[in-house]
Amino acid sequence: MDAAPADSADSAEPDRAAEPAPAGPDRPVEADTTPVATDDVQGIVAAIGPRLRALRLGRDLTLDALAAITGISVSTLSRLESGHRRPTLDLLIPLARAHRVALDHLIAAPATGDPRLHLRPRHRDPGSVLVPLTQYPGRVQVFKQVLAPREPRLVSHVGYEWLYVLAGELRLLVGDRDLTLNPGDAAEFDTAEPHWFGPAGTEAVEILHLFGPHGDQAVLRTGTAAG
Repeated sequence: MDAAPADSADSAEPDRAAEPAPAGPDRPVEADTTPVATDDVQGIVAAIGPRLRALRLGRDLTLDALAAITGISVSTLSRLESGHRRPTLDLLIPLARAHRVALDHLIAAPATGDPRLHLRPRHRDPGSVLVPLTQYPGRVQVFKQVLAPREPRLVSHVGYEWLYVLAGELRLLVGDRDLTLNPGDAAEFDTAEPHWFGPAGTEAVEILHLFGPHGDQAVLRTGTAAG
């Protein structure tokens, strides 16, 4: 019997599509009568298994390890990847969370042809902006961030991070170390260790932020951290 799926405690929520505007007196509801080609649906479903397998292998996860993260049995995961088990939302949602990808990335591959990224800044705390620079996060995710002054609050989670300062001064707390990084400086650390980073003073700081959810470590290092 397959185990019931369970959410990973340190996994990110998958992206949700925006809801359509509600219908009104001047905007009647129109039924979509466009038929869905059976071959298209079968092709999409058939591609999910190989995509799941590629994501798992790309993160160097065994079926046993992924089963422990998601709560889905090894046999079910194996049949999903081989196409012998039909993927359902109750299986795909915990897998998307475990792999830190949007649900639509499991269902259909990103568009190809135009290599340009259409950047969509996300405004978080007042004065802080996060700009994702990667569309399909399978291994390392890349962000450009502007961080406004805020109070330090140490956190820890599974993964590995790299920071590169573009402008301003960055304060980095990792364990009992308190570092100050200037433009051109970089740092990397295991996020299992309690950490925090933000402006060193009263001005915002701009950084490049790379995050590997599976704990990859960088081979090359650029810049040094000024303590």
